Amino acid sequence: MNLESPKVTIKKSAQEVFDFLSDVKNFEALMPENISKFEMLEDDKFLFALKGMPEIVLKKKEAIVPNKIVLGAAGGKLDFSLTGNITEIDADNSEVQLAFNGDFNPMMAMMIKGPIGKFLETLATKIPSSI
Repeated sequence: MNLESPKVTIKKSAQEVFDFLSDVKNFEALMPENISKFEMLEDDKFLFALKGMPEIVLKKKEAIVPNKIVLGAAGGKLDFSLTGNITEIDADNSEVQLAFNGDFNPMMAMMIKGPIGKFLETLATKIPSSI
């Protein structure tokens, strides 16, 4: 299952956006209002839970300066990744799109597609005001 957020334009350089997303503790500021838990586990790993959903642990898996950050599931039964693709528009502006990729059975994919899509959209739209 592959889902993408809308592309969001940010009045910051690609490097500034990359630096913000590279520091995983900043994801707390991007979380939706229905977050019930956020906890840093390590410098590159955090746990979060949304109301009515199981806890999810994400770990920074890959970083390509200044264009890409990949967070992946750290443990648990589900294998998925959350990728931040950063495109430089000019020296002071960039564009970000978040992508979710996961390998789920059709029933699970049908159940989580809506909530994950809304989650991605919330994360992406909060980036400009959080940096």
